[in-house]
Amino acid sequence: MLPIMPDKVTSVHHAYTIFLFGVLYLSPWRISSFFTRAHDLNIKQAVDQKIIIFSKRKHKAFLLINHARQCVMLSVLIENKRTLALALPIMVGHVSQMLIGLADTVMIGRVGTTELAAAAFANVIFNTFFVAAIGLFIAVSVNTAHEHGAKRDQEAAEILRNSLSIAVLIGISLAFILCALNPILYIFKQPQSVTILAPKYLFWLSISLIPAVPALTVKSFCEAKNHPWAVFWIMLGGVALNVALNYILIFGNLGFPRLELIGAGVATFISRMTVLFVILYYINKSKMLASSLPKKWIGRLNKEKILSLLQIGLPTAGQLTIAFGSFSISALLIGQFGSTALAAHQIALTCTALIFMFPLGIGMAVSIRVGHSIGSKDAMSCYPITWSAHIASFLITGFFALSLILLSPTVARIFSSDPYLVELSASLLKIVALFLIFDGAQAISMSALRGLRDVIVPTILIFFSFWIFAIPFGALFAFKFNFGARGLWIGLASGLALGALLLTMRLIQQLRSFVELASSSNKNNLP
Repeated sequence: MLPIMPDKVTSVHHAYTIFLFGVLYLSPWRISSFFTRAHDLNIKQAVDQKIIIFSKRKHKAFLLINHARQCVMLSVLIENKRTLALALPIMVGHVSQMLIGLADTVMIGRVGTTELAAAAFANVIFNTFFVAAIGLFIAVSVNTAHEHGAKRDQEAAEILRNSLSIAVLIGISLAFILCALNPILYIFKQPQSVTILAPKYLFWLSISLIPAVPALTVKSFCEAKNHPWAVFWIMLGGVALNVALNYILIFGNLGFPRLELIGAGVATFISRMTVLFVILYYINKSKMLASSLPKKWIGRLNKEKILSLLQIGLPTAGQLTIAFGSFSISALLIGQFGSTALAAHQIALTCTALIFMFPLGIGMAVSIRVGHSIGSKDAMSCYPITWSAHIASFLITGFFALSLILLSPTVARIFSSDPYLVELSASLLKIVALFLIFDGAQAISMSALRGLRDVIVPTILIFFSFWIFAIPFGALFAFKFNFGARGLWIGLASGLALGALLLTMRLIQQLRSFVELASSSNKNNLP
C-alpha cells in the first residue's frame, strides 16, 4: 500500500516535521514510512483543524523535502532574530557582571602577582557558592516563563514573592558559611603568601552575596517577562560604579587610603548593594510589570511555589556547581605548582567565564522561549528555537576561539607584565580556545532541557563528564605526564566536549518525545 503524502508544505511547523523526521532521523530507503509519520505529526493540521489533500505519488517526496528545507532555513533565521532579541540584554547583563570580576583581576594584577593569586584563590571559594545560588534561582526564569506563556500573571507574581523571600535567606546563609571558612583557608594547602592575603578579600565578597542573590532573582523574573533591558542598564551601571570604586580604593586615589586587595572587595560589596536597591525601585515603579507584581509582598510563603522552585533549582544548582566545582578543584591542584601557575589559571578562567556569558545568555533566552512554548502548548516551535540557538552559539564561540588562538599573548599582557606569567597564561588561553565551541554547545543544550523541565538526567551527565572523566584525566596529564597547569586544562576541555555530546543527544531525545506527545494530544482533540 502506498503511503500518504502531502502535496505541499503548509506551515513552518509542518516543514520541521517533514524535514527533521524525514532527513535527519530516517534513512533514504525508509522514505515511505517517514511520510506516514510526517502526516501523523502534522501539528498545524491538528491545531487549525484543516483538511490537507494528500497525494499517493512517491516521486513528489524529494521535491517536498527541498521545499521543507527552504522553510526550515527561513525559520532558523526568524527564530535566531527572536532569540537574540531576548538574549542580547541577558548576554550583556551577564557580561557586565563578569566585568566586575574582570575589572578586579586586571586592577589587582597591577598591584602584584601574589595579590592576583590571592584574588584567584578567594574567587574560587566564593564563586563555587555564588554559582550554586545562580543555578537555584535560574528556576525563577523557567517557572515564570511557563506562567507567562500560559498568561497567568498573578501566578508569576507569587513566584517572584516567594523566590525573593528565599533569596534573602539563601544570601545570608551563604555569606555566613563563607565567613566561617575564612579562618581555615590554610587547609587548602596554597602558598602561605596567598592564604595570608585572601581572607579579608573573601570576607567582603562573602557579604556581597546578601544583596547579589535577591538582585539575581529579580533579574531572572524580569527577563522571563520579556523586560530585560532596564535590568541590563542597572547592571551595567553597577559595573561602572565598581570600576570607579576600584580605581579609588585599590590604588588610594582622590584622597582615600590605598587598600589594594581589600579595596576591590569593598568596591564589589558597595556596587552590588546599590544594584539591589535600584532594581527593587525599578520593578515597583514600572507600569509594564504592574500586573505581574504581588499584591502583598509580605505574607505567608506558598509551599507549592517553593517546592516548584526547588524541584528545578536544586538540580540546576547541582549542574552549575558540578561544572564550576571542577574548575575550583583544578585551581586548588594548580596552586601546588606555585603562585604564578595559580595566577595564570585565574587569567584563563576569567577569559573563559567572560566568553561563556555569551552562549549562557543565549541559553537563558532559549530556556525562557522553550518555557513559553511549552506553557502555550506549542511544542513544535522548540525545534527552531533550540537549533537556531546552537548555530548562533557556534558562530560566536568560533569567533572568540579564533581570536584567542591568534591573540593569546596580547590578551595575557592585559593582565600582567610578568614575562613568565604572560607565557604560561598564553598557553592556557590556547587550550581555552579549543573547547569554547563545546562549552557553548553544552550551555545551549542544558538550557533547552531546563526549559523542558528536564534537570535530573542532565545533572547526572554533567557529573559524569566533569568528575568521573575530566578531573582524573586532567590530573593524570598534570602530575603523571608533567604537563602542570596545562594538563588540568586539557582535562577540563575534554570533559566539556564529552558533556556537550551527551547533553545534545539528550536534547534530541527529549524534543522528539515532547513533539510526539503534543501531536498525539492534538490529534485526539480533533472532532
